[in-house]
Amino acid sequence: MKEFTPMLVTTLKGYKPKMLVKDIVAGIIVAIIALPLSIALAIASGVGPEEGLYTAIVAGALISIFGGSKVQIAGPTAAFATIVAGVVAANGMEGLMLATIIAGILLVLMGIFKFGSLIKFIPYTITTGFTAGIAVTILIGQLKDFFGVSYPAGVSPIETTEKIAVFFENISTVNWWAILVGAVSLLILIVWPKISKTIPGSLIAVVVGAVMVMLLPETAGVKTIETTFGELSSKLPTLNLPKMDMALIRKVLPDAFTIAILAAIESLLSCVVADGMTGSKHRSNTELIAQGVGNVGSALFGGIPATGAIARTAANIKNGGQTPVAGIVHAIVLLLILVFLMPYAALIPMPTIAAILFTVAYNMSQWRPIVRLVKTAPKSDIFVLLLTFVLTVVFDLVVAIGVGIVLACILFMKRMSDETEIKGWKYEQNEDDSYKLADVPKTIRVFEISGPLFFGMTDRIANITTKEYTKCLIIRMRSVPAIDATAMNALEDLCDKCIERGITVVFSHVNEQPLNSMKKSGLYDKVGAENFKSHIDVALAYAKNICE
Repeated sequence: MKEFTPMLVTTLKGYKPKMLVKDIVAGIIVAIIALPLSIALAIASGVGPEEGLYTAIVAGALISIFGGSKVQIAGPTAAFATIVAGVVAANGMEGLMLATIIAGILLVLMGIFKFGSLIKFIPYTITTGFTAGIAVTILIGQLKDFFGVSYPAGVSPIETTEKIAVFFENISTVNWWAILVGAVSLLILIVWPKISKTIPGSLIAVVVGAVMVMLLPETAGVKTIETTFGELSSKLPTLNLPKMDMALIRKVLPDAFTIAILAAIESLLSCVVADGMTGSKHRSNTELIAQGVGNVGSALFGGIPATGAIARTAANIKNGGQTPVAGIVHAIVLLLILVFLMPYAALIPMPTIAAILFTVAYNMSQWRPIVRLVKTAPKSDIFVLLLTFVLTVVFDLVVAIGVGIVLACILFMKRMSDETEIKGWKYEQNEDDSYKLADVPKTIRVFEISGPLFFGMTDRIANITTKEYTKCLIIRMRSVPAIDATAMNALEDLCDKCIERGITVVFSHVNEQPLNSMKKSGLYDKVGAENFKSHIDVALAYAKNICE
């Protein structure tokens, strides 16, 4: 049961006061970093600032308590921004709650059934493509606030392409004061990390941006969180149970699957990064269960989807965090900020929020890995990456991930099919075989299969041909690691035709998986156990005796 034991239980066994001090310090620093990010990401997701804090508090605490990593920090992340905004626009907060709860249940089931190791089968090109696509959609979504553009009443674009079109249609309403606040905030975010590594640049940008708006003339018209969303609430998150609307559940189910997959990928990726920084090893299935519990809890208390945040996790490690206690402290500090300091968050300018999200988009754009992949990867992989990127921007993540995975699988099978080869021997000496192939009589045909036999290449079995004088057909399968039902059916048809013509089929060096499949399908008994040989030398001698 160690595999499903929360890391908090393990680390508390040898917990010391010195570790508590480090965890408290790290938790406070991470909370300061998470505050503006949680608010900004909530706004980018189409919900209010409070929902971002609710998510960081509830999901952050639950995932630290039940998680499989010592140092994972969870909360709202940029990966969810576009899909959450789409769900809220189409189905409201009720739809988002249901989608998040379903995603949480799926994550728990993924952990229970040990799917943690299966996430690695999501191709890197797809994760890179949709991550870069999300970055672009976030950047485009913040152009309005950064430039202070005003839209006509009732105009609220949802799709990325619509946002671009509406933005340029109303570009004449640009607010130069808003650009000034946004530019100063962006400059601080770029320059400040070179000045100080302790105090986050986003906090400085928020403070400076708020002061600038207070000092600007009343005619400046720079929007703040308060003027955009109204008065912010300092109330604690309360439990809200969803309505069981089957029609709505069916409608949000695809989004729930996407949220679950994204949460699993990003949280486990964050755990791997953390393992590399700390030298520890996370429990992937425990982490998936914790992610599920955290997302269900977040939804029930008014939050949005959450997952492990790589940047906040790295900050936790760099500032001395050693156990999940740091994550719990981070949630408690955010709770105190919500209760006592939330009114001050209302003063944060929207251009500053946009500037913060610009840096988030840049950091997750992965332009360097994309450039490297374009230069070095096979053309099929580049095509999958670019297609996933374009579909994420033009449509949404559900379409991008679905099409990307299907296309990647098809191209992979095509590549494997190209590697599978079936050819007849040219009767030459082979360094691995002691038998002189030139001595094989013409009544014996020998074909060698190299590579996996699956449905993508069964037509090649037709390349195994016999002559009118052939008495024995040897099929050498030492290089066949696996065979599927479709290929097995084609092989059975070949054997049936040979048996009808009185040709003996002999199999040489059949590996374990293909041999077991042949026994289950009945081909082994049909051909005869005596016609399965362990080595080509034995098979050739046996065939020669048959022909004589």
